[in-house]
Amino acid sequence: MLEAVVTFILVLGILIFFHELGHFLVARWAGVTVLKFSLGFGPKLWSWKGKETEYMLCAVPLGGYVKMLGEENGNEVPEEDKARSFDHQPLSRRTAIVIAGPLANFLLAYGIFVGVLSVGLPLYVPQFDSLMPVVDSVLEESPAERGGLQVGDKIISIDGERIDTWHAMTEIVIENPDHELLIDVERAGGLVNLTVTPRGVEAESKDGESIIIGQIGITRMTGDVSIESTSPVDAIVDGAYATWRWTELMVVGIVKIVQGELSAKNIGGPILIADMSAQAVSQGFLNILLFVALISINLGIVNLLPVPVLDGGHLMFFAIEGIRGRPVEERGREIAHQVGLFLLLSLMTFAFYNDIMRYF
Repeated sequence: MLEAVVTFILVLGILIFFHELGHFLVARWAGVTVLKFSLGFGPKLWSWKGKETEYMLCAVPLGGYVKMLGEENGNEVPEEDKARSFDHQPLSRRTAIVIAGPLANFLLAYGIFVGVLSVGLPLYVPQFDSLMPVVDSVLEESPAERGGLQVGDKIISIDGERIDTWHAMTEIVIENPDHELLIDVERAGGLVNLTVTPRGVEAESKDGESIIIGQIGITRMTGDVSIESTSPVDAIVDGAYATWRWTELMVVGIVKIVQGELSAKNIGGPILIADMSAQAVSQGFLNILLFVALISINLGIVNLLPVPVLDGGHLMFFAIEGIRGRPVEERGREIAHQVGLFLLLSLMTFAFYNDIMRYF
């Protein structure tokens, strides 16, 4: 348990550090004064004052921030300091500073992928369709065949619970050996109701104990893409391809949730990350690295969403400014930030709720 908690904090710390480091380095490159560089929020645990920047470690490890001169109330910056104020930078420099955070997260994932590929290990990227609960084959004399499942069936629900992914379906089947399940499938555009009883099969748990799990005898589509490099030089290109494919997969997942094709129950928060961290620890250092890479890509994507208070919200205002030729009025930005903060807090609350319900 302690190992999982420590790993969770380290994983978050690495992701937050790289994200904020992106903002920090580009701000310094642009000549902007950085007042604070903080890992975490809330009470200050440790701080060190450099020439112009205060570096801080705070108690709540769920985020971080870089505070720049003139980022707020830019009109109050003294005339002699305006050249080093964020708000008084050209639009191109402000855009570069903001986009550098998410970009740093993608670069972190890319670096991990390149490292893994350079030592001759393969990377697997699933196709989105292969994650869906669609039957690709049915074993003869299996519970699935006896229950009437056919190739091409898409499992919609089990015992009234909506099913969005193959993983969600297998979890229910595994937990219900020799228990009758009512399965609704989509077949040829219509809905078919079936009854399937998973066969109890002896298996070994993660702790090495003998347990009985349920199996019904179906397989899914195998659309995974295997990426392998023949040399460290090839890994530089292949790492970029792997980063792109995982980014594409996650973007499609977010779009599917917005469209309602995937349940919002798939949204997770810190508890889910902590649980996944514990699983990664149990599977070795390589899996921890890959977990960091995937969460880093996810963080980069989320931060680019056009929601005020996120980096994507700032970029949205900059785009409007570029089109109009002048910044959005301060009052409009304040209202948008309040709405964005409400949406973000609502999303965090919902993610915590999903985590708790998933845990229990």
